Amino acid sequence: METALPAITSLGALLILFTLAWYASVRKADAGIVDLFWAGSFVLLGAVEAALVPPSPAGWAILALTALWAARLTAHLIHRHRHAQSEDARYATMRREGGPDWPAKSLRRVFLVQAVALWAVATPLHAALLPGATPSSFGPIAGVGCLLFLVGFTLEAIADWQLMRFKADPARRGQILQDGLYGLCRHPNYLGEIIVWWGLGLIAFGLTDRIWALGGPALLTFFIVKVSGVPPLEAVLATRPGYQAWVERTPALWPWPMRKPRKLQPEVD
Repeated sequence: METALPAITSLGALLILFTLAWYASVRKADAGIVDLFWAGSFVLLGAVEAALVPPSPAGWAILALTALWAARLTAHLIHRHRHAQSEDARYATMRREGGPDWPAKSLRRVFLVQAVALWAVATPLHAALLPGATPSSFGPIAGVGCLLFLVGFTLEAIADWQLMRFKADPARRGQILQDGLYGLCRHPNYLGEIIVWWGLGLIAFGLTDRIWALGGPALLTFFIVKVSGVPPLEAVLATRPGYQAWVERTPALWPWPMRKPRKLQPEVD
């Protein structure tokens, strides 16, 4: 029980924070503010666990890298939200479908579920910060993790910058960004976030020998690919001109060459 106490406490802190965020969203009629709490909440989780059990050098390293990623992403999301003219289209759709009871439903469907998901994704932090970890020397696995973190961090930052510039151009309003990194894959920012978390997971695994540190990155990948990342965003983009042609020539996440559709041969009697 003593070993689990930091993790239980950090989950409680997240549930409280996201409940307060939900209250603010009801007052503003904007469920999209939940995104502003996503990255920084990993730092809160790590800080709570570090306060209860003094971290090892490995724990401080994971927490510092997480804070670096969270600071950049949170600043970007705050800037995007500040310049948005309306509620994010994904949450606006959920609001319409939720009916008059949406404010109450959003507590469970958006805010609390995201708090629990965030806690589950944070296995690299749990692995490095919870008691009982056996610190290992910096080896090849941690080295690969550092490289992946750097690649993912850079990719996500450039993709967010390109998308921000695109949205700031009034002449391109209602269009789809199809050049730069978005000409290689349709969601390079999501790809960058996936790579960042696999990097953190490998660093945590390499420094603590806790292989379950990779569970969170695997869960995040599933969420982005199948649940809350690509699918709802694609549903919004599908209403814009040029979407189908973009899909046919550009992969969703992994930037490999698209296979050209096979031409059907006419039947011969």
